[in-house]
Amino acid sequence: MYRYDEFDATIVRERIAEFKGQVARRLSGELTEDQFKPLRLMNGLYLQLHAYMLRVAIPYGQLSSAQMKRLAHIARKYDKNYAHFTTRQNVQYNWPKLSDTPAILEELAEVEMHAIQTSGNCIRNVTADHFSAAAADEVEDPRVWSEIIRQWSTFHPEFSYLPRKFKIAVTGAATDRAAVQVHDIGLHITKGADGAPSFAIYVGGGQGRTPFVGPLIKQGVKGEDLLSYLEACLRVYNRHGRRDNIYKARIKILVAALGAEEYARQVEAEWLEIKDGVLKLPSEEIARISAYFAPPAFETLPDKSAAFEQAKADNKAFARWVRTNVHAHKVPGYAMATISLKPIGAAPGDATSEQMEAAADLALTYSFDEIRVTHEQNLVLPHVKQDELYAVWSALTDAGLATPNYGLISDIIACPGLDYCDLANARSINIAEALWEKFADLDAQENIGELKIKISGCINACGHHHVGHIGILGVDKHGEEFYQILLGGRADEKARLAKISGKGMSAEEVPDAIERVVEKYLSLRTDETERFIDAYERIGAEPFAEALHGA
Repeated sequence: MYRYDEFDATIVRERIAEFKGQVARRLSGELTEDQFKPLRLMNGLYLQLHAYMLRVAIPYGQLSSAQMKRLAHIARKYDKNYAHFTTRQNVQYNWPKLSDTPAILEELAEVEMHAIQTSGNCIRNVTADHFSAAAADEVEDPRVWSEIIRQWSTFHPEFSYLPRKFKIAVTGAATDRAAVQVHDIGLHITKGADGAPSFAIYVGGGQGRTPFVGPLIKQGVKGEDLLSYLEACLRVYNRHGRRDNIYKARIKILVAALGAEEYARQVEAEWLEIKDGVLKLPSEEIARISAYFAPPAFETLPDKSAAFEQAKADNKAFARWVRTNVHAHKVPGYAMATISLKPIGAAPGDATSEQMEAAADLALTYSFDEIRVTHEQNLVLPHVKQDELYAVWSALTDAGLATPNYGLISDIIACPGLDYCDLANARSINIAEALWEKFADLDAQENIGELKIKISGCINACGHHHVGHIGILGVDKHGEEFYQILLGGRADEKARLAKISGKGMSAEEVPDAIERVVEKYLSLRTDETERFIDAYERIGAEPFAEALHGA
């Protein structure tokens, strides 16, 4: 895990002191809200529908137990005893007082955390595969490169005021769990012919008002050239990106307007001028950062644990949780365990202070003091002995965190919607809750299999509805909340955008409509191993769209 050096500590300390003065001036009336807005956004502080919201960065989604406990403490002391984990692997507090925000940032700094560049027209928190350094299909740890990008992008003088916000994601596995193709820049790491990391670069993906799957513009970028190539990508965007229209300011609009080939040509020309300059990464620096992410002291264990197999045989509830929430690890005798933040009756991604503390204790005791935040609003213990999974499950059960639904229909992504966000047109959390009730039976969920539902309360798509197997978008129709249903999206290595299917419907109509789609899928799949998205792509949209609207 990366540890702050003197530069990190100084940057964070100086920024907090600066922001403390800005808050004092706002509270005294010396600054108006319009004057204060750009200053607070530079520190991750939003003004939402009912209160301020503070967004805290979790670089590449990794936390220590001490950091997670500090997040729990802040939720208890300064908020309403819970926090919200987001699709950007960040955490948000929805109810802090403005006067308390400098103190919150000071407490975060004590455990090497901050809220810098979690907002504004800059390079935001760099995200990565939440199974980094544990997944069997991984060829390169993306956290190393995410940290290198974080250091390069923090307070970058040329990119602090981009035309619009900018998001980068990195994956180093065959299966894309970081949704790299729907980011402004997505990096997919493979091994080159020489065995060294080789980067495929996707540019111009994104969701929101105008969604795009990002085109592949370059393959075979060497590690030593990564920063110079990223710099070239950003320079072309900064030079040509629109600043006259907020809805056309993202890099996806520029890439679409120029065409991927022309954008790539301009990037290549820029890159050839700078690639052998100061941004060429020395091998010593790559090694220095890599050392922070050295593997833990794994024990030599058998591939299968007799105690683990016996526990599954003896306890059906534990066996169910293992089937859904436990994943194969690349080291024999270990496993990855997903902690679901999607229990029935709670907002997706929310965790109480007590639950965060429980997760922190489990990370410290059973997972080498590591815990991950996923872009699907769950948590992961990445390195757990098979022998100790039953103890982990028992503790999670006591904490209300053992919902066995990872990847199933109730593992729903949802934005805060109109319950919190002043940009939203409709509520999202109530739709998630209604679907949870509709599909509450765990046997039925397992029979349905992997099915990703994603809900957004407005066109900004914070709930990623464009890439849901089933996406749900809240819209305002003459002052009433209506919902458009989209079908057939995916955010993995075969990324594609979902398509709107027919007219919108009321909140009350949504659960039954989704149930009809699911029933149609179950009647058409080849067997129980064929996932919803596979059946949809094999058959086509028509029967699912007809079922959706009761035809």
